Amino acid sequence: MSIDSSAINFIENLDFFANQVVEGFITGLHKSPFHGFSVEFAEHRIHNQGESVKHVDWKLYARTDKMFTKRFEEETNLRCHLIIDCSSSMFFPFEKESTLDKLTFSILSSACLMNLFRRQRDAFGITLFSESLDFHRSPKVSKKHYFQLIYELEKKIKEKRTPNIKTDFLKSLGSMVDLIKERSLIVIFSDFQGSVEKINQLFQSLQSLKYKKHEIILFHVCDFKKEKDLEFSSDFYKFIDLETNEEVNINPFDLKKQFQLEKESMFNFIKEKASQNKIDYFIADLNEGFNKMLKSYLIKRSKLY
Repeated sequence: MSIDSSAINFIENLDFFANQVVEGFITGLHKSPFHGFSVEFAEHRIHNQGESVKHVDWKLYARTDKMFTKRFEEETNLRCHLIIDCSSSMFFPFEKESTLDKLTFSILSSACLMNLFRRQRDAFGITLFSESLDFHRSPKVSKKHYFQLIYELEKKIKEKRTPNIKTDFLKSLGSMVDLIKERSLIVIFSDFQGSVEKINQLFQSLQSLKYKKHEIILFHVCDFKKEKDLEFSSDFYKFIDLETNEEVNINPFDLKKQFQLEKESMFNFIKEKASQNKIDYFIADLNEGFNKMLKSYLIKRSKLY
């Protein structure tokens, strides 16, 4: 599902939004050859004439005019921690309130995943971090817990964007080692901005989590149009580092080739580090919507269960 960024201000109910995205996503999966996942049920099969209609998916029938029967699985006990980078670089593109920035995309993605977790009866929790842990709730499966987290995420979307909030992977993610007691799936949304040294600190923290037998998925949140393809007109712009407040006036067209090479090099460096540590790494372009992200999660989950 793609999003009209001009309508972002009207997303007042995260639960409703997440439900709409996930319903559309699941319907798309039913029409595809993708199998091996559990979203309330193992999978659908064609309903045979004469069988009981007790487990017919009537919602799917209304959409497709075909009768499918749900094949249920036993309840699972997956525990998932959703961890969102809330540093100032995640406010990009820092233009106006109606713009879909990287933080809002990460929060919307997390809400969609929580909706999936509820359908799969999996426990889930939320952690927000920047220079330290800003918010943390351990995984639970209750409806009350779900709506408490939805409320916290809605508050974060509406919160005023403040510059100069840095990221400290070593301190923030390092503290998660003691907080996460049981083996879990850890999903991290971040733009992973910073130097090679900073990325090494990130993986130093992740190595401690892997040592505790946790599974990890990294979603590298980007705005490809502006951060990779540099879709700016040939003119001078003032670029401001949202974490350090440093400014530079340049024509991006003059540095486009060099910038793209360096950006690609950093993507490859993070991808290689993730591979070395047996960590799943995915690029999440905020211009592409949420289906690719949701499918990446389900593929990972199908390998675990």
